[in-house]
Formats: sequence, structure tokens, C-alpha cells
Amino acid sequence: KMLSRVLCTVLFVGALPSLAEASQGHISVVLLGATGDLAKKYLWQGLFQLYMDQVSSGHSFTFHGAALTAQEPGQRLMFDVLKKLACPADESPNRCAVLKDQFLKLSRYHQLKTGENYTVLNREIEMLLHQEGLKEAGRIFYFSVPPFAYTEIARHINSSCRPPPGAWLRVVLEKPFGHDLESAQQLATELRSFFREEEMYRVDHYLGKQAVAHILPFRDQNRQFLDPIWNRHHVERVEIVLKETVDAKGRTSFYEQYGVIRDVLQNHLTEALMFLTMELPANVSRAEEVLQCKLQAFQSLRRLEKTSAVLGQYQSYARQVQEELQKAQDYISTTPTFAGVLIHSDSLRWEGVPFLLTSGKALDERVGFVRVLFKNRAYCTQSETLRDAGRSQCKAKQIIFYIGHGALNTPAVLVSRNLFRPVMPKGSWSEAVGQSDLHIFGQPLSDYYVYSPVKERDAYSVLISNIYHGRKDFFITTENLLASWRFWTPLLESISHQPLRLYPGGVENQHLLDFEMVSGEVAFTVAEPVELLNPNRQMPSDYKTIQSKFRQSPLVSAWSEDLISQLASDIEKTASRTVAHSGQFHLALSGGSSPVVLFQRLARHHYAFPWKHTHIWLVDERCVPLTDTESNFFSLHNHLLQSVRVPYFNVHPMPVHLNQRLCVEEDRGAELYAKEITALVANASFDLVLLGVGTDGHTASLFPHSETGLEGAQTVVLTESPVKPHQRMSLSLPLINRARQVFVLVLGKGKHDITTLLSRVGHQPRKWPISGVSPSSGRLVWYVDYEALLG
Repeated sequence: KMLSRVLCTVLFVGALPSLAEASQGHISVVLLGATGDLAKKYLWQGLFQLYMDQVSSGHSFTFHGAALTAQEPGQRLMFDVLKKLACPADESPNRCAVLKDQFLKLSRYHQLKTGENYTVLNREIEMLLHQEGLKEAGRIFYFSVPPFAYTEIARHINSSCRPPPGAWLRVVLEKPFGHDLESAQQLATELRSFFREEEMYRVDHYLGKQAVAHILPFRDQNRQFLDPIWNRHHVERVEIVLKETVDAKGRTSFYEQYGVIRDVLQNHLTEALMFLTMELPANVSRAEEVLQCKLQAFQSLRRLEKTSAVLGQYQSYARQVQEELQKAQDYISTTPTFAGVLIHSDSLRWEGVPFLLTSGKALDERVGFVRVLFKNRAYCTQSETLRDAGRSQCKAKQIIFYIGHGALNTPAVLVSRNLFRPVMPKGSWSEAVGQSDLHIFGQPLSDYYVYSPVKERDAYSVLISNIYHGRKDFFITTENLLASWRFWTPLLESISHQPLRLYPGGVENQHLLDFEMVSGEVAFTVAEPVELLNPNRQMPSDYKTIQSKFRQSPLVSAWSEDLISQLASDIEKTASRTVAHSGQFHLALSGGSSPVVLFQRLARHHYAFPWKHTHIWLVDERCVPLTDTESNFFSLHNHLLQSVRVPYFNVHPMPVHLNQRLCVEEDRGAELYAKEITALVANASFDLVLLGVGTDGHTASLFPHSETGLEGAQTVVLTESPVKPHQRMSLSLPLINRARQVFVLVLGKGKHDITTLLSRVGHQPRKWPISGVSPSSGRLVWYVDYEALLG
């Protein structure tokens, strides 16, 4: 019997203590895509390493390489790879030769193209087990194939190639797992129809990188030192970086679809971010506990805006795309090959701490690291040249998880000596001895406690070992995956046509890709003319703000970014003048999506705004609890109020939730708000009301043919919306028209039709409520961006 002969041979060279131990069951490993690049470079070597590590574990193995290639050429290609497999340097040549020979004997090639092929494979596995008298422990199917093939392969495995009851199934999936939230959800739904969650192992090979894999254990083992300082009071910033010197040549068909954010930031760097920001579970080895803590960390991340990222593309990329994908000479790619993204967490632990995620191709060096830089509050009186440098509190304090390459060229954990001596597991990490003249982040290596792995292992070898052991905490669950896409997709959509900073590549980049954080946003530090993506279309910088008339009132129009900037400045000027004149400023703000960018602009750029003397009112509100994400107040709080210093008593949310009920007339919420306005706002005339416009011509929550609010004596009314949530509370049109100033903000192509219509119609508030806005003794100004105005 073949397996028995293999076991006896291995026993002969001392690898197995006894044949009796080979009774724990048999494992069949099926590598799909066995002749592809990933398999050649990493996977076969990882499987061989698994065999070397586990040959004496009591399990027996067979390794099945599979691909679409016909039997004879496929087998030849596969065994060409297997013959080049290598043993670790510390393995004895004699044992290495025997194990390699046995690994080849245990490996076979299959063409897997049809459902019948999978049935035949299943039959062969069952026959082998029957002949050898072995019990089946489980099967591993490693999908080293493009994701479009996942569903069909999954269907075949599920119908024809599952192990019998009592044996486990582990299906290993390689990224990409979709290209946005919708596609990821679709793929997840398809896979769930064939496999249970516990059967799926989604690979992010960065979780196999030894420095990344050690972040959680490091935090766990050093709780006594980190608990007081692992928070916003002590951490200045965090950098998570993966730089590459290679470009995308030869891979542009993949890269054009994905780009650097989808390829690196959404997965590799985000996982490292989670390991840093999540609260530590009681047991860091329990996959379910780790997952729940990661999901909570995702929920705390602040939404990414277009201004959260800087993007670049190396200059030869467009030509490579044209050549490899046969694109026309005038084809312009909008795919970023470099990205720097600023992320904030609103958790109590990390609020205000900037997390910088950076990656790119054609950069000056190949290196990856996670760097936690601590605030330095020390002042050292002694001259730097005359004091003992060893533990100086004036030197930078940092913890670095060095992923590899770069100056060190090895995975490592570095801790500044002026922080603490870390606890490290002695069996797997050792302290570097001897001083080196290397400098890491401007400091000599002697300023750090430096630890490196006792045995450096390839990431795929680590992950394949974890698959064998069923360690789910090293893999991406469906919930984890969808949480990541939910976070990244809005940014990807907002930057899909954003101009890219072109860079030459390599050391010639110099300062071109340097960027800085300003008021919660990032921007390149060196100004550089941006090439137009479409030379025929003018960009915002090519226009001056147009001032003219719209419906007989002043019109301010520009591209949206410039328009918001102008509107924010005008609101601040109005506020400052009003406070100087009367001591306070009453501002009523609308809900919806359009004002969000304005709120963010006011929060991040207008530090002279007289918030201390400003009263914030709501123009309208949805009848949902104020903590509901649909609430206008919730949006206002998230994007503005939590970032500025408005006195608590100056914030006036609409009372839609009274007596544990929502917008019930008997609770008289509208009447209460009207009385509050009368009591605090002189003559019930707001200093400034900000409105928007719906595609149907509604404004505030006053909809066409509304039964209340368009006329009459009521100042605050309950209304009905044609879309959910239907119930609303709103200021009435007569109250709005008592304001000293009314600004109307209209943004986006979706508003072009209603903008055109409004330019032609007269005063018809029952048809188009916005047309009834006409302050009786105040001023109306329209702020309309070019897309809404011109289409």
C-alpha cells in the first residue's frame, strides 16, 4: 500500500515515533489553480512546509493539484514546480531528501473542469482511504483561482466532493473578495449557499506576516505597560505603511479594476488598523471574541470623505495600460497607484488620533511597517550632547511592528528604550544582540529594544499551518469582510474620477508625494499643477465664482467644493456681524445630504466662528429618535456639533420624541418648539435659515400640496413625506419668510431638472414649496453648483 510505504520510509529516517500514531485520520489537500503563479511562488512551498511540520502528528496526507489544463501537460507543469521545493536551512539534508521524495509521491495532478471531474476526484479519495484502511479526518480545498470561478467550483464541491459526516471541510479563498460592498455581498451570498461560515477561510496573507500576526499577542502580553498609554491622551499618531518599488507592469488587467486602495488598503492595512484600534478581548486566541471586538472597532471609524485621501499615479502607468490592454493612445486611466488616507476613530480610546494608511507602487523603497508614535511631554534641561542618550525622555517614543524589507530586511518588533522593556515569547522571538549602525526613523537601532523571530517563516506557510489547525482568528469572516467594504466603498465612489498626482517613480519622486494633515483632511504639501482628465472640461480652479440672479434673487455659483467654501465663509461673516450687533446669532439648519459637506467645512476650517454666541435650530426633522441615523439632528451632531463648542443650552433639537412616542399630535411637540422659538428668538425672526431643495421642489419638510405649513398662522407643523420616514416636523413657510436672511443650497446633477424648472416658474408654493420662499423683510441668496445649474 502506497501510504503505508511512505510512512515506513519516514519512520526509517526517524521522522515518526511509531506507525500507531498514524491513526488520527487522513487529510486530502486539493490545490485549485495548482499551476498558477501564486501556487508556484508560495502555495506548494507552504504545503510542503506543512507536511514537514506535521508528518509526525498522526495524520496522513495526500496532495491533489488541480487546474483546467489537460492531464499530461498539467502534471508536467506541476511536478516541475514540486521538484524545486526547498527545505529550511536548519533541516538535515538526509531528512530533507526523504521528506521531499515522499511529498512528491503523495502528490498527484487532476484536471478539474466539469462536475464529472469532481465526482471522479471524490471517488479516488474514497477508494484510496478504503485501500489503506484509513479514516477521513477532513479535506482542504485551496481556491488559487480568480473569484469569478468561485461559485461554479463551490457548487461542484458541495454536490460531489464533500467529505463524509464526521470529517471536516475547509475551503480557502484568496482575495479579491469583491470590488465594493455590493459585489462583496453578492459573492458572500453565493458562497453561503454552498458552505457554512466555519468552513470558509478567507486569506489575507498579511495576517500571516509575523510582525502583523504578533500585534494582538504583543498588546495582550504587555497589558501592564500599554494599558495606561494605549489611548488618545498618549498616542500622537499611527502610521500603517506598505511601500513597493515595483510597478504594475504585467498586472494592469487586474490593477485597472482594483487600484491601490482595493488591492492593499481595504484589506492588508485595514486588518493591521483593526489589531491596533480594537479593544482587547479576554482571550485573543478565540476567533469569535476577536471578531466581535473588530466589528465594534469598525463601527467607531469616522466616515471617509473625498478630502480624507490623497491619490497619485506613476507616470508610465497609463502607457503600460495602453500597451497591455490594447487601449487607444488617448486613453486616460483614473486608477490610483498611490494613496495616503487619513482615518479617525470616534471611540473614547482613539478620538482625535490620526491613523495614516499609505501604500503605493514605484516608490523609493520596499518596506512595510506599523508605527505607533507617542506624545512626548518631556523637556530636557541638559544639553543633548552632554547627557546620557540611553534612556533620554526627550527622544522619540515609539513602538514599531516592522513587517519586512527596508533597512532591517527582517520582521521585527521595536520598542523605544525610554518606553518599557516589552514581554516577548522566548520560544518564538529573540532579542537582537550587538549594536548596529543602522538608523530607524532617525534614531540609532541602539535606542530600541529589538526583537526578531527565532525562525523566519513565509506568510503562506504560517496561514496554511493555521488552516490545518483550524485557527479561524487568522482569517477574514464574512461579517469582517462586509464591515471593511462598508467603510471603504463611500470613499471609493467619491474619488472615482478625482484627478491624480502624477509622479515619476523611484527616488525621483522626492517631495511630490509628501502630504500633511490639516483640520481633519489631508493634502499634498507641494503644490503641483493637476493635469486635466478631460482637457475639454474646465475644472473648478479654472472658474471664478459667478454672481448673478436666480428668481430675482442673488445667485452664487461655482463647482461644489468652491461653492461650499464660499457659503461657509458667508455664514461665518453673517454670524460675526450679527453677534457684534445683537450679542447672539440664531441659525436654523436643514437636514438631508447636501448640508453635510457644509457642516464639515464649518467644523474644520472656521475657527473664528462665534459658536459661543450661536443658537442652533432645526428647520425640519424626521419623526425618528434623535439617536437614529435617519435623524437630521444625528447627522448635524456627527458632522458639526461634536467638533465645535456650542453651549449645550444653545442647541435646540426638534421635540419629535415625547412620552416615548414619535410625533403624536396630543404630545404637542410642534407647539412646544414654536413656544421655544417665540421665547428666545426676537420677533421669531431667525438671523439665518439654511434650506435645500428636493427634486420635487420641496424644501424643509414642506412637500407639494402639503395640508399644513405652506400658509396660515402656525409656525411649526407636522407634515407627511411621500418617502420614508413619512412623518416629519417642520418650520412653516410663513416662519421661514420672517428670517433676516435665507440661503438656499442646491448641489449635484440630480437637481438640474428642478433648478431649470424653478428658473421659469413663479410663486406657486402649493406645487413647488421652494418657490414660496420670499423673506418679507429679509434677503434670499441662492447657492447653486455648476452641475445643478448647467447639468
